[in-house]
Amino acid sequence: MQDNAQTWDVAVIGGGPAGSTAATLLADRGYRVRVLEKARHPRFHIGESLLPANLRLFEKLGVADEVRAIGMVKLAAEFISPQHGNRMQRFLFADAWDKSMPSAYQVRRSELDEILLRNAAKHGAQVSEGCRARDVAFAADGASATISAEHDDGRIEEVRARFVVDASGRDTLLANHFKTKRRNDRHNSSALYGHFRDARRNAGENEGNITVFWFEHGWFWFIPLADGATSVGAVVWPAYLKRRPKGTSVEAFFRETIALCGPLAERLKDAELMSEVHATGNYSYTGDMTHGRNFLLLGDAFAFIDPVFSSGVMLAMQSAFMGADAIDTALADPARAAAALAKFDRDVRHGPREFSWFIYRMTSPTMRNLFMGPRNPLRMKEALLSLLAGDIFGKTPIWHSLRAFKGVYYIAATLDWRNSLRAYRLRRRNLSEAERTELPAN
Repeated sequence: MQDNAQTWDVAVIGGGPAGSTAATLLADRGYRVRVLEKARHPRFHIGESLLPANLRLFEKLGVADEVRAIGMVKLAAEFISPQHGNRMQRFLFADAWDKSMPSAYQVRRSELDEILLRNAAKHGAQVSEGCRARDVAFAADGASATISAEHDDGRIEEVRARFVVDASGRDTLLANHFKTKRRNDRHNSSALYGHFRDARRNAGENEGNITVFWFEHGWFWFIPLADGATSVGAVVWPAYLKRRPKGTSVEAFFRETIALCGPLAERLKDAELMSEVHATGNYSYTGDMTHGRNFLLLGDAFAFIDPVFSSGVMLAMQSAFMGADAIDTALADPARAAAALAKFDRDVRHGPREFSWFIYRMTSPTMRNLFMGPRNPLRMKEALLSLLAGDIFGKTPIWHSLRAFKGVYYIAATLDWRNSLRAYRLRRRNLSEAERTELPAN
């Protein structure tokens, strides 16, 4: 047992995009910051597609050039629907309301996350890799917390801090500690994914676009990376994964799933699987709590939503900017701490809420029709593109237009009530099955 006598201003649990961003910002403000990261970077992580709104955050952190060097330019998001003759609809970010964010990147997360973590260290945070936070004990007076952390050589260290940031991602350390994590009762999904070599991509400047393929059990992502690999994943209802026959490997089941989507199978016809195939369940979850007296939860440690809009990294980093402001106020001016943390709560819930309305309806026939035949009255298409670009935290005036889009959706769904009712019943059945499903091991 190692007892570190130093009390840090802030202890950050997790060195992914949220934790590294928060550590960098707080160290820049003069706080003594300790980062506890369970892995050693570089390490594998899924979620390779970024949004245009990410680029401004990279600029603020001073890593824009490093990210540009590892990224493949992504100009658009493409959607292919079997209900529309497998036609492709392309949404260019340059057509969004704010024309100053025309592109994003596809990146290897191992490379991106290492850039962000090393940047935190450069800015003065003390980073401990191979150090897993096991538990947190909060002092009764709210003045400090003690984290029990296990190093990968077996040492146990007690780390004391005035404020704790939970950026532990899907480990959801504090949500589990306080028993506030729950399945998203409005949406639940699972995923199968792997990387391919020599997948057929778009030609020219559109080579780096992300493509979403709808199919009968959910949707696929197709993400081209700069090193020639292509990330392919299927996001499906948990009950679908449970159908994997006993004795069938995850890889074989993944290939069978790809075969159900003709356009994707065609793109992978001459491709070679170059990685292990992963399966993960409980993909969507949320928590009831975003903060406490001297702690807060960032990014996936609070909630994870379906990745159809590639919002994960952006929401994680944006939550870190919000969290750093709240922590700065709480530590520098305790009289204003409650108000600052309440504002953080409102702000951090905003992103998942705005994306979720669309995510919950992405498999509905009405939403597919609207996506495959976009129109721009009242600048609705521009507003939707701004959402797809992640431009939802600034002053871009998209909200009236998005409300108009939602109104059009409800009218169209009512007019097509038979298909809407059929889709609603299917969704409720899948959600009900998800509650009862225990997923097979990878």
